[in-house]
Amino acid sequence: MVVYSFYIFDRHAECVYKKKWTPRPNSTGYKGQQPNGLPDGASQPRALSAEDDAKLIFGTIFSLRNMVRKLGGPDENFISYRTGHYKLHYYETPTSLKFVMVTDTKTNNLRIVLHQIYVSLYVEYVVKNPLSPIEHPGGIGVNCEMFELGVEQFVNASLMA
Repeated sequence: MVVYSFYIFDRHAECVYKKKWTPRPNSTGYKGQQPNGLPDGASQPRALSAEDDAKLIFGTIFSLRNMVRKLGGPDENFISYRTGHYKLHYYETPTSLKFVMVTDTKTNNLRIVLHQIYVSLYVEYVVKNPLSPIEHPGGIGVNCEMFELGVEQFVNASLMA
């Protein structure tokens, strides 16, 4: 399994943590296309910045979560969605923190894994840390070395093995 990226959004729609491991694939490999999937002769789009990428991910999960709740009722939850190139996994805590992981398409549901990251790492190293701010205004993110190291080790040990 390949993990492309991991994001944490707070209740104010701010990205408080982001980590990228490998870039998402862009190509489909069809004849008459450039390696990035564009038709031959088409201009190359500029790459998204990390901030724009996080905004795009949040907009996607916000829209899909609202659509699921309107179609299925207030008790329905959005868990994941898959495209031809990646699968996005979603977990929302009772305090409205949103954990998002982008993986390859063959990955099973990671809702339990995202819950484990929340309980084992986020609560232990960020919430219980007296030096960590409770709110993250203006995009000030999670700045805890133990949390970052824990996420790195957890993903490498349990998901990329």
